Amino acid sequence: LLKLLDQAAYACAAKYCKNYVVTAALDQVFFKQQVNVGELVTFYARVNHVGRSSMEIGVKVVAEHLRTYEKRYTTSCYFTMVAIDENGKSVEVPRLQLETEAEKKLFAAAEMRKQLRQESLEKSRALQVDIEDEF
Repeated sequence: LLKLLDQAAYACAAKYCKNYVVTAALDQVFFKQQVNVGELVTFYARVNHVGRSSMEIGVKVVAEHLRTYEKRYTTSCYFTMVAIDENGKSVEVPRLQLETEAEKKLFAAAEMRKQLRQESLEKSRALQVDIEDEF
């Protein structure tokens, strides 16, 4: 499932910026319900936020029972994808056009998640111990 989530995020980000992208981070993976064998699984991905070269892509998974057509929201997560050129260097992405109130709310929430990710990364780095000699 994680591989498919990453592929959905890649397709969404690459289409948005019309460039190659790489996965920089995956966070807040919520497995709300299991996906059962034989269910149809649909992935919905959208660009929630853009920076200079990075994009937050929200991915939602819906499972559908093939006999009853019952749909269930099963999984969601957020990927940070970075646009790169042929040499692997980051490149700028187009600004996100926020047209609806829902898009503005998604953008604001993504900005808060970005700040929390940065704070968490700083704290993790402070706790990091060099374990090179341990192995």
